[in-house]
Amino acid sequence: MRFYNHSHAFYCGVDLHARSMFTHILDHEGNTVFEADLPANPEAFRNAIAPYRAGLVVGCECMFSWYWLADLCEDDEIPFTLGHALYMKAIHGGKSKNDRIDAAKIAGLLRGGMFPMAYVYPRAKRDTRDLLRRRCFFVNQRAQLTAHIVNTNSQYNHPPLTKKLCYAGNRSDDLAERFTQASTQASIRADLALIDAYDAQIDEVERTVLKNAKIIDPVTLKLLRTIPGIGKILSLVLLYEIDQIARFPEVGNFLSYSRLVRCEHESAGKKKGSGGKKIGTAHLKWAFSEAACLMLRAEADAKKWLDRQARKRGKKKALSVLEAKLGRAVYHVWSKQQAFDLRRFFA
Repeated sequence: MRFYNHSHAFYCGVDLHARSMFTHILDHEGNTVFEADLPANPEAFRNAIAPYRAGLVVGCECMFSWYWLADLCEDDEIPFTLGHALYMKAIHGGKSKNDRIDAAKIAGLLRGGMFPMAYVYPRAKRDTRDLLRRRCFFVNQRAQLTAHIVNTNSQYNHPPLTKKLCYAGNRSDDLAERFTQASTQASIRADLALIDAYDAQIDEVERTVLKNAKIIDPVTLKLLRTIPGIGKILSLVLLYEIDQIARFPEVGNFLSYSRLVRCEHESAGKKKGSGGKKIGTAHLKWAFSEAACLMLRAEADAKKWLDRQARKRGKKKALSVLEAKLGRAVYHVWSKQQAFDLRRFFA
């Protein structure tokens, strides 16, 4: 956990919502100099902070609507810091809770050097990262449609589908003719039409993201693909979700951010279980889970290694260890700008 511990003349805490932003400003001595519930628009915020611009820092909790405020502060050269939502217990743990109290606590945490920082993703790559996340949503929706066709086929006890529906050539109108009910036929045709539409959109999104990635960091993109199990899509996910590997001082920090390590709770020398599993990014956790499965499919050595580990730890823990090893490999490949070495990986 990193805390913002810089000294300023004024500390601005913002409890930000989609249409409103409760703003609380403290001076260096901790006195409240401004407090108001403002509409969430740039001009209202600029007018409110105008008397305190010299030496001002702005902080808000990492919720879905922070992009525009971060961009405004960057344009106006105002220091901006983002609070990690899962670490800001001071906001959520009080007896009373409202926007005014939350904004005051954010300002107080900033002033006291106890403001837990989240990563402010740079706007130059932020839109492409969000587009790539949208692609993952489209793929999940397409998979649900495909599963619905297969399940409907099983419901009516028709012969199993012999060809995979993920390939466009295997999705013909004859699929609907398997069913005698007109409503079921209409349902299957609707699924097929939506799958075709998702295919077109997913292809377009992938072309756009790949084009941007080749401009931003083609070398790292190519190096990531030297790791077995990491192909065209997963390399893009890693490139955009990580952004800069240098922001992680050590490999352990990166593994924690990727949800690849177990966080133990200990007090007075006694272990009290574990927690914090949701702290980190789910997108990287998913990417390494996929990469581990694909590596097992592509590399016989990986399968042998997993079998040995499974005999010692069980298959679930063995897979988790493999995911963590892949996380370490990504960290070192990226930070050292060296191609992946399979022999050293299993040494």
